[in-house]
Amino acid sequence: MASGLKFVAFDLGAESGRSVLGVLDDGKLSLTETHRWLSTPVWVGNSLYWDVLRLFSEMKQGLRAIVQDHGKDIAGAGIDTWGVDFGLLGPDDILIENPHSYRDPRTDGMIEEAEKIVPKSEIYDQTGIQFMQLNSLFQLFAVSRSHPWILDTARTMLMMPDLLNFWFTGVKANEFTDATTTQFYNPRTGGWAKSMLEKLGIPTHFLSADIIPPGTVLGDMRQSVAQEIDSDAITFIAPATHDTGSAVAAVPCLDESYAYISSGTWSLMGIESKQPIINETTRELNFTNEGGVAGTFRVLRNIMGLWLVQECRRTWQKEGKDYSYAELTDLAAAAEPFRSLVDPDDQSFLHPGDMPARIREFCKRTNQPVPEDVGSVVRTALDSLALKYRWVLERLEMLTGHRLDRVHMVGGGTQNKLLCQLAANAMRRPVVAGPIEATAIGNIIVQAIALGHVGSLEQGREIVRNSFEMITYEPKPEGAIEDAYARFKGLLGG
Repeated sequence: MASGLKFVAFDLGAESGRSVLGVLDDGKLSLTETHRWLSTPVWVGNSLYWDVLRLFSEMKQGLRAIVQDHGKDIAGAGIDTWGVDFGLLGPDDILIENPHSYRDPRTDGMIEEAEKIVPKSEIYDQTGIQFMQLNSLFQLFAVSRSHPWILDTARTMLMMPDLLNFWFTGVKANEFTDATTTQFYNPRTGGWAKSMLEKLGIPTHFLSADIIPPGTVLGDMRQSVAQEIDSDAITFIAPATHDTGSAVAAVPCLDESYAYISSGTWSLMGIESKQPIINETTRELNFTNEGGVAGTFRVLRNIMGLWLVQECRRTWQKEGKDYSYAELTDLAAAAEPFRSLVDPDDQSFLHPGDMPARIREFCKRTNQPVPEDVGSVVRTALDSLALKYRWVLERLEMLTGHRLDRVHMVGGGTQNKLLCQLAANAMRRPVVAGPIEATAIGNIIVQAIALGHVGSLEQGREIVRNSFEMITYEPKPEGAIEDAYARFKGLLGG
């Protein structure tokens, strides 16, 4: 293994993005964040867009800072972002419009409308992806009904990380892990589910870019970009460009008897499988089969995650109460546990807005005590997340037929020690928390494998274990949990 190798990870989340320098030296990886920016989408009229040109500019600024401060000898660079969102290129590769955010209300009611044409059972059988209105399939379906000229004009569809890779390198390709989030990739055939799209009246001519595996070397940065940031040509690699795919690549597991939670704005909870699991049971449970690294699939459930707390915090900021996340967690820790519960994935929590009011309204309409103060609202969200993790864990064990002995939690959500302990208590399993920077780490590990500097994913995970601190939260018996879980399952309908 070579020493002193420098890699750049661009990690774009739904709340913020950053550029990270990773140095691989003597079997250990160290990280330095060099630039951070807000990824906040922008309302224009009734539509919610990503300001993708600003995101690209921030990425170039981050890369310039790395080159200036750490030298031009960069082994590779890779991009990961959230899934499902995309850009459409027209003639001469001009971006037709800013990509919409997956929280844009244009997809309201689209699942129900699509189901009138193609049964949900057929959609799931072809794709193995859970039904969420934010999926690319329903975004395209909405466009086909409201602005069909956009799809007629489009020549190429690129998912968000692929669009940014194109602007950096000139290479048009859709990387596998992000392509699978669309709900129109067929894992059985290894290509787009074009016949299904055509039944829905969605044209397919813009699905023209190749689907490439994670770890594909795209090539050198455009000369124009290199000149702009005063850099030599840097090789770009497509890691697992879906951020959860990169995060799972960094799970420091020793065997297969575990589940993972990639915890942040979303909580993605599941297992790694050599094959997708697509059957009537997974469809009824609304489990998804997203692409992973090293020939795997991520069989998981999307859970709304810390979005509830993030959006509460934004609401309180607008009211002049600027709580830090640490302060919110302390207030939650002091609040009465399990007093009120919500389904984190209730439709009412999807869109931006007054989240404290929505949580109170959910409790009111389900005949529970209404949380009035800040600590009680946040405690309601965290208790409910922990119980949802248990619900998903039980179903993962049912699908696999064996006990999952521990849960690896990675990502920014691991900094919330209260949530980690609540999760361990609720699931009655040890929770191994860390690394915090799992997405950037996984991004870099896959780059290093692609360039031959790391021999395998197993070796990469060994590097993670040797480089970063993990904290194990042992489950603590708490009598109120079983009653709370019974109430929680009642909210979910069983």
